[in-house]
Amino acid sequence: MWTLFFKLIVIFFLFLLQIDISKADFVYHGLENAYLTLDGAAQVADNGLLSLTNQNNRYEIGHAFFSDPVQFKNNVMSTSSDSVSFSTSFVFAIVSDNDISGQGLAFVIAPSRGLPGALADQYLGLFNDSNNGNPANHVFAVELDTIRNIEYDMDNNHVGIDINGLKSVQAKFAKYYTDKNGGYKNLSLTSGKAMQVWVKYDGSQKQLDVTIAPVKVRKPDVPLLSLSQDLSAIFLDSMYVGFSSSTQTVETFHYILGWSFKINGEAQELDISSLPELPEPKEKAMMLYIVSIIMPIFVFITASLGIFFFLKNRKFTELVEDWEEIYGTHRFSFKDLYRATNGFGEKEIIGKGDFSEVYRGVLPTSRKEVAVKKIAHDSRYRMQQFIAEIVSIGQLRHRNLVQLYGYCRRKGELLLVYEFLPCGSLEKLIFPSNSSASRATLNWCQRFKIIKGVTSGLVYLHEEWDKVVIHRDVKAGNVFLDADMNPRLGDFGLAMLFDHGSIDTLTSKIAGTPGYIAPEMNKSGLASTRTDVYAFGVFLLEVACGKRPVEIRTDLTGVRAVHLVDFVLSCWGKGTIVETFDPNIGSEYVAEEIELVLKLGLLCTHTNSDFRPTMRQVMQYLNGDATLLQTDLQVLDTCDTVNQAFKRPEVYLGNLCSHG
Repeated sequence: MWTLFFKLIVIFFLFLLQIDISKADFVYHGLENAYLTLDGAAQVADNGLLSLTNQNNRYEIGHAFFSDPVQFKNNVMSTSSDSVSFSTSFVFAIVSDNDISGQGLAFVIAPSRGLPGALADQYLGLFNDSNNGNPANHVFAVELDTIRNIEYDMDNNHVGIDINGLKSVQAKFAKYYTDKNGGYKNLSLTSGKAMQVWVKYDGSQKQLDVTIAPVKVRKPDVPLLSLSQDLSAIFLDSMYVGFSSSTQTVETFHYILGWSFKINGEAQELDISSLPELPEPKEKAMMLYIVSIIMPIFVFITASLGIFFFLKNRKFTELVEDWEEIYGTHRFSFKDLYRATNGFGEKEIIGKGDFSEVYRGVLPTSRKEVAVKKIAHDSRYRMQQFIAEIVSIGQLRHRNLVQLYGYCRRKGELLLVYEFLPCGSLEKLIFPSNSSASRATLNWCQRFKIIKGVTSGLVYLHEEWDKVVIHRDVKAGNVFLDADMNPRLGDFGLAMLFDHGSIDTLTSKIAGTPGYIAPEMNKSGLASTRTDVYAFGVFLLEVACGKRPVEIRTDLTGVRAVHLVDFVLSCWGKGTIVETFDPNIGSEYVAEEIELVLKLGLLCTHTNSDFRPTMRQVMQYLNGDATLLQTDLQVLDTCDTVNQAFKRPEVYLGNLCSHG
């Protein structure tokens, strides 16, 4: 009897608790005293301004959730699955010190606070690569997205409704309805100005409306997004409400100034005059200081030295063409890059090519380290290659591809601005230029990690982006390493783009680096993903063996080219392939992995392109998802040597000399 009585007491208590939860109704003008749970980079300033992310780190996540769960079913004592109605309104602002922004932010309804396992970058702190799109997530979000992800997004300035994944069920360019002209007026989410969002769901009508407008504009009569969908299957009995945000390579503030929320009713209106003020942008604060204190002196100096500065600044004149607006990649001013690299000084050079130089720089505004590639105006580096690099890598987003921040053009000079990778190119670690210096060695674990990373990047280029990208210059010299020795494939100056399903692409001339060029490219000029696979195969042998693809030797028979592919293939025939690996790897290695890499290198460099695996198949072999059988290797018995494929070695030596 006492047990039954105790159970009734517990049920009654839980019932009262659920009733209290179901009455979630709050309004915050500033979040300093809000009943919130914060994690990640989220923090509240003394004036009540909630910043989900800040400008201290890259790849940040910030979460802010109402601390108690909210009841999202109509009757906790019934078996009905109908969800309740809810309404919310919040004021936000996205502020960055430069023209590039973080990923954006989202209003979230989720089963738990903190969203365990969520990633930054394009995942907005909501999901990760394994659970993105999983119906078991039970996550609803309204995203304010400021970076375009090719897989999920329509553009880099949109509002979307997300259910269990980042691919919005409905999304539109950020804009608001205005009664003055009976149409919509566009908004820039990254303008740094405060904006207000209204989200309302009618549980009985199964209708969701999302509206956005500048903070000083009353709520528009027409919502931006309207979705007719039953959300009862998404919502559990109790859920948490809050906000999530993330950044990638650009540090950005994502602010929440005020928030109201109500279950089964209209959320209270926010008093705009009671909201905390946004901090002044650094540039504006400096300008106010100049105006109030230094303006008299500045006017005098400007009047007396105006002609001098006019003549000096003429050297920073830049060329702007119509195509640059189409591709939308960020453009830097030549003046900023000039200052960042100390006037392109000799001490800042970190690399040289046939027609270009690469400088280390620090951007004057953001203090971000960058690598600036400068192509001389009188070089053979044509505008077509320059545009190809801007268009291709400027839109690619992958952890194993070099990130292009933007570009600059001044008269005949062409400049590309990349993320700075402190460990430089892989080639310099495998083949130090100074033979007297101590050899910088990479152990096998590091080399295998680099190989798998480059493979992942090429799978993305060949199969996963919305266009097929043929790199055409895969080699150790174009693989760069960050501080943690993670690889990035770069230098897309020879890249070609075409639609999925297209056949081989005819090029105007042979392109690439001698030793990495597939035989069919030399014969017919046809470029395809298979020619990339050939170059990647040479790269595998290069990394595993510690030898250059081609060595020019002089002996009693004269001058001849010794190909690394031929050398490894001959050892394969003798059964001594494992003996070809680089002795500088050290004593700690996995022999099976080295043998696998060497065999894959031979398969990828088969003179018959039909026998080469795809990059996805290579990835499966490297990850252990597929096994390389002896029957797979039988095709090597039909593989010609490189010199046989070219028929006349002396012709190839001539080509080698002409390529420099």
